[in-house]
Amino acid sequence: MTGIGPDERDDEQDALAGIEIPDDLSSLFDALPAVESQGPRAHPEDTDGPEVTRGSEATADATAHGEPDTARDAADSGDQHPEGSEPTAGAADAEPEFVVPDDLGALTAQEVPSVALVVTQVAVPGPLAAVCALAKVDVDAVGSPIGAIAVLRDPADAATATRAVSQRLRDLPVVLLERRAERVTATQWSNGELVEELPSGLVLSDAPQVLEDLLLHDAPVDQLDGVVTSVGLSRWRAMRLLTSVTKKPKG
Repeated sequence: MTGIGPDERDDEQDALAGIEIPDDLSSLFDALPAVESQGPRAHPEDTDGPEVTRGSEATADATAHGEPDTARDAADSGDQHPEGSEPTAGAADAEPEFVVPDDLGALTAQEVPSVALVVTQVAVPGPLAAVCALAKVDVDAVGSPIGAIAVLRDPADAATATRAVSQRLRDLPVVLLERRAERVTATQWSNGELVEELPSGLVLSDAPQVLEDLLLHDAPVDQLDGVVTSVGLSRWRAMRLLTSVTKKPKG
């Protein structure tokens, strides 16, 4: 066996002097696939700045490509509250926005009227009760100086009832008066169609007392004179009643 001379030993020691051997070599096997896929990495001693770990490299890489740093953004936004802590005063005082519509007429339309009257040009209550019976509308017909008034038994279905009655009266316009709380509305109907809305104050300006009592003062219908009801009035009897009224006297 040939020995190594002193000069050769000194050269070998000089060559190994720049190589640092770690105490634990197992990390080399764990990092081998990453090293092969990512290429060689700079030795910590070759860089001027602090050592960069793999996690910090990913963060820096994401930031370079415009991806947000969620941990930093969450800390800057102040939305994260430690467990058991109270939210800020601004978040607690925040309230949802409510939009108030300019037209509140839809709210009135949804409110059920307490009183509904159909004012007609029929001269007496009997024929009006007969017309309402044929239209299958339950009313109590009351006489007045301006024409017979139909007091609807079901004010909630006033529009449907008025349409049916005005279809039977054909070209005779009728006026529907409805009271909701302290508000009164007036609409004109003809041939089963809504014609227009009327100023309720103008309609009631020359109204007879019986109309005001029924609409505004909840006067009991059964205590009025000459009331004729359509409830229980058969079709045959209603036709007989209308025929007797419209029949011309023999001359």
